[in-house]
Amino acid sequence: MADKSKVVIVSLAILVIVLAVVVLYAFVIQPAIQGYNVQQQTTGAQQGIQYTVASIMQQVAQCQVVPLTYGNTTINIIAVDCLQRPAQ
Repeated sequence: MADKSKVVIVSLAILVIVLAVVVLYAFVIQPAIQGYNVQQQTTGAQQGIQYTVASIMQQVAQCQVVPLTYGNTTINIIAVDCLQRPAQ
């Protein structure tokens, strides 16, 4: 009977260790590895946003009307300075 108890205890100990390794990998190691890729994508997205905003600002600075559309809504942007200039 004592031998069966030892076998059960050793088997449970091995299962607990395997479970701990799986949890460690799933919640610590894998997100750390994928986090590197996410940061790279975020940097690219930020550069895209910066480029877009700079392009809009350049067009608006030249007194051009810039239409912005999101879904079914469109707004036109123009610089306030362009509205305050006397008509030519």
